[in-house]
Amino acid sequence: RYEEREDFAVVMQPFFRNTLLPLDSNGKPDLSFFAADCFHFSARGYAEMAMALWNNMLEPVGEKQTYNNFTHDRSKLKCPKPEKPFLSTLRNSGFRNSDLILEKTEPSVPYWAVIVAAVAGVLAGSL
Repeated sequence: RYEEREDFAVVMQPFFRNTLLPLDSNGKPDLSFFAADCFHFSARGYAEMAMALWNNMLEPVGEKQTYNNFTHDRSKLKCPKPEKPFLSTLRNSGFRNSDLILEKTEPSVPYWAVIVAAVAGVLAGSL
């Protein structure tokens, strides 16, 4: 929907897709990453998620990290580079041909067929 736009982009950030529960040194869930309800993140957990999201936004499409390792290590925070000073999008990642102009295709079902089907459904339902 937005691939043709040069002023707007929607990019999926998959940093949480394959994330595992953070464990402590005893192999039990590390509760320091969670609030008192053990469901929401604590400030430490939100800091980890924020770093993972930021790193994902700088990674090119198709090369994004799909997990968070909960190391509480600020050195893993990525910074923009002079050669890539922007957040990564489909267009500037080179994942797809950015010069590609998507052809306008005709819908597979004509609009009148939808209207006829709707009217027929209403008539059949009322009978």
